[in-house]
Amino acid sequence: MASTASGSIRIGVGGWTYEPWRGPFYPDKWPQKRELEYAAGHLTSIEVNGTYYGSQKPESFRKWHDETPAGFVFSLKASRYSTNRRVLADAGESIERFFKSGVLELKDKLGPINWQFMATKQFDAVDFEGFLKLLPKTVEGRAIRHVVEARHESFRNPEFLAMLRDYGVAAVVAGDSEFPQIADITAPFVYARIMGTQEGEPLGYPAQTLDLWAKRAQLWAAGDAPKDLETVAPAKADGVARDVYLYVISGHKVSNPAAARALMERI
Repeated sequence: MASTASGSIRIGVGGWTYEPWRGPFYPDKWPQKRELEYAAGHLTSIEVNGTYYGSQKPESFRKWHDETPAGFVFSLKASRYSTNRRVLADAGESIERFFKSGVLELKDKLGPINWQFMATKQFDAVDFEGFLKLLPKTVEGRAIRHVVEARHESFRNPEFLAMLRDYGVAAVVAGDSEFPQIADITAPFVYARIMGTQEGEPLGYPAQTLDLWAKRAQLWAAGDAPKDLETVAPAKADGVARDVYLYVISGHKVSNPAAARALMERI
């Protein structure tokens, strides 16, 4: 974890079980059952995708907690059964079930919850606010950070941003991707997913691009905002410290750990 004079910056990748990483990232003959231990020793956060597709067992969350160092954080993708539905305001039971699945076994290593929507899901102000009202601010006394990943152009709407600010929910900053970029700051933290690593680049990105993302993360952490990302209804930078979660996702996936490490070195 990189600590600035303001917020903390955590950098990682999506998941840790990926066969092509064996060799380029994990040492040869490294035991597969210890891959999380290795990844957590070289990164500062991981976004878990498996929780999107189905429930994990409480003992799995407990094991993940115990296998990672102090200060490490897991961001979890929330269940698709909460977000892939016609009426979002009806997701209450699914949301409650997600938080009862054992996620709190991560304790202080539980980071933001990413509520990812399909690219076909369009913004409906009434229904979406109904969904935001269902997101708990605390669960069993633990504060919960929420981020929504809206991937349809209709969410580039000032009303959407105003709602997020009212509820203290962040919007995913989609970097180098086909999805709409919404870099507006709406919460006490920033959550970025950069998706443009390239085959043929040893570190996934050219050096100048890595420098640029590192600088953006530092600006966010210091309470400022990059001027070169697309916003919808930007608010004036307030100088308030913000934690930053930055994940290198998809793209040329085999290079993502190298890109994440290169960003960490720059910060």
